[in-house]
Amino acid sequence: MVVRIERDGAVWTVIHARPEARNAMDPQSATALYEAFRAFDRDDSAAVAVFWGEGGAFCAGWDLKHAAVLSGADALDPYDFPDDGEPPIAPMGPSRLDLSKPVIAAVAGPAVAGGMELALWADIRVMEETAFMGVYCRRWGIPLIDGGTVRLPRLVGEGRAMDLILTGRRVNADEALRIGLCEYVVPQGEARAAAEALARDIARFPQSCMNADRRSVRSQHGLSERDALRQEWRNSKAEVTKGVAGAARFAAGKGRGGDFRDL
Repeated sequence: MVVRIERDGAVWTVIHARPEARNAMDPQSATALYEAFRAFDRDDSAAVAVFWGEGGAFCAGWDLKHAAVLSGADALDPYDFPDDGEPPIAPMGPSRLDLSKPVIAAVAGPAVAGGMELALWADIRVMEETAFMGVYCRRWGIPLIDGGTVRLPRLVGEGRAMDLILTGRRVNADEALRIGLCEYVVPQGEARAAAEALARDIARFPQSCMNADRRSVRSQHGLSERDALRQEWRNSKAEVTKGVAGAARFAAGKGRGGDFRDL
């Protein structure tokens, strides 16, 4: 089984288990990951997913041994974007999914080429201090087709994104943290545990409100400030009335002084 799901209450850990190939993505893995994250999004009991690669590698990219046997551009036809409607599965699996709930990437070892694009697809990235990213497909003339040219500049800015995309150089965890390519760096071997602890913290909050804010952030790209503010209001105003119960808990003494422990 190349993909399995381990559940801990509202937290799902989606595990890519192809360690003999450093979790490089072949069609079987791509389909299994795509279906796993769709199942996560549909399940009302699930709140946050952790995405982890078993065996010390997040993902070494698209399986080049598989790519080498493809014949012509028509081999990629199943992945073509339609003019309208939902896009099909991506070569790297879930990278075109627009989920309604957050995903945390727990990155050990390499997250390179398409593997880096999968890490960029997540909402938050937790990297081990020995982990690294990089557009390693630059060496072989294989382009970024799983969101890398879209999400990378949104995270780190166009200049830094151009540097990483044009040079294909390795980006270690400390630099990734410094430039905004990841949000947390943890000791070697602790990415999964740290990501799951973070996921449990996030899962404690009122979910409809949190996901409304997440939706506003993700959908404001390309809008003017005025249009983005209008969208934020229309997206989230219904949550304000739901927050009355939370205001009552605060009035009764909960959460004073920024205390997040007892909600």
